[in-house]
Amino acid sequence: MFDATATDARNNSVALSSIPQGGRSPQSYIDERPNWPDGTSVGMTPMTRMQWRIWWLAAAGKFFEGLVVFMTGVALPLIATEFNISKAEHGLVSAASLAGILVGAIGLGSLSDYFGRKRMFIIEMFMFVVLLVLVVFSPNFVWLVVCLFGIGVALGCDYPTAHLMISESIPSSVRGRLVLAAFGFQSLGALTGTGVGYLVLKNMPEISAWRWMYATAVIPGILVALWRLGVTESATWLVHRGEMEEATHSIKRLLARHPAYPRDVRLTAQTKHQKSQGSYADLFRDANRRATILAAVPWFLQDLGTYGIGIFTPTILASAIGHKAAHVRNLADLISNDELAAKGAALIDVLLIVGIIAAVLLADRLGRIRLQVIGFIGCAVGLFIASLSGNAADTIQTMCIFVGFMLFNFMTNMGPNAQTYLLAGEVFPTHIRGQGAGFAAAFAKIGAVMTAYVFPMLLADIGTQRLLYVLVITSLIGAVITWIFRIETTGIDLDTI
Repeated sequence: MFDATATDARNNSVALSSIPQGGRSPQSYIDERPNWPDGTSVGMTPMTRMQWRIWWLAAAGKFFEGLVVFMTGVALPLIATEFNISKAEHGLVSAASLAGILVGAIGLGSLSDYFGRKRMFIIEMFMFVVLLVLVVFSPNFVWLVVCLFGIGVALGCDYPTAHLMISESIPSSVRGRLVLAAFGFQSLGALTGTGVGYLVLKNMPEISAWRWMYATAVIPGILVALWRLGVTESATWLVHRGEMEEATHSIKRLLARHPAYPRDVRLTAQTKHQKSQGSYADLFRDANRRATILAAVPWFLQDLGTYGIGIFTPTILASAIGHKAAHVRNLADLISNDELAAKGAALIDVLLIVGIIAAVLLADRLGRIRLQVIGFIGCAVGLFIASLSGNAADTIQTMCIFVGFMLFNFMTNMGPNAQTYLLAGEVFPTHIRGQGAGFAAAFAKIGAVMTAYVFPMLLADIGTQRLLYVLVITSLIGAVITWIFRIETTGIDLDTI
């Protein structure tokens, strides 16, 4: 049994000697470790039930993003057939949710700095559920695109908000691995989305099957939205707003344990940022410009490859390997082609899961910057291997595509896809943390939207090989920019940034 009394006495004596106001920051209470009865300090900070609840609910938001965005890659051939859309309209369907994420991240994500992390955490999920239902019942192409855009807006708000809900509620020593573990649910969602698409097609070989694909997420979305109603507000955000009574109540509820520790909470008002309201101009001032470049530009460059390869893996596989009906003659051919592409994409997407597991294990050991640089270089190598398929015989061609894409998926999730998300929520001060993370996510999604809209046309115009060469170059540029503007945040208390 932990000795909470000894812990309180030890930590409070340190706090009283170093903080004139006699109080401490929320993060110091979150990071507090209990003692065993003999006075030995416990080697880790035990997570409470509320902390795990926040983590699971934030992870669910990332899962839904991967599910919807990558499911669209499987649903697109059926949508195109039902609504008889052009190649340019193909791009609109693929880009709609990504464009919404861009708008949501910069338009709604920053609202968590004004209205609170919890409020936006709840609103965004109810938005997601309502718009998902509207997608299922889309009567026409325009309605579908508008609703997919709306879903993206809700998911875009979740980018910074979910990150902040986790990072401002958990111990600094495990922040990296837990934020990345939650982010990894995006990859699990991507794999699930591809898998669900395949299963629906297998059991319902008809044009309207795409509606059932999206419908599978409705009930889980409702459950997550309702469960988010009961989480606590970020005590760190409340302190920086000067709402000390609410912050004290929040930290007590967040850290409710048995036996209870800490038994007494005395928070210090952060007068420097009290009730401050930052603006996007603050992101480009001297104090924050380096952080803004590090958070935004590498994320933009990695999204070019991650979403391009992720969404269009079925298309690239089909065009490169060629084991499908060359001309779709009937519905059976269309369904067969879509099933074949979905199976190949699902096999490759497994490496996304392996990559994020590696990121979780290594982020707090090797550091964010080192993993991001290594990951970018690994992405370039994987894409280059895939590009060699253009000049290879059939068997070698297939092997190059699969090996290259698998290496790319592993390296991007171990490196830039995971670390850019993590860094964006860590490198900014509290009063503009939501704005900074939201801006970085929005800027990154410019790359994703460009990719989703332009890739179908580029694949047709310049071919797979040249397109992969372009992505090799952007990956190497990402490694260089990460190193030049590096800010290492591993293990640093967010209250001190």
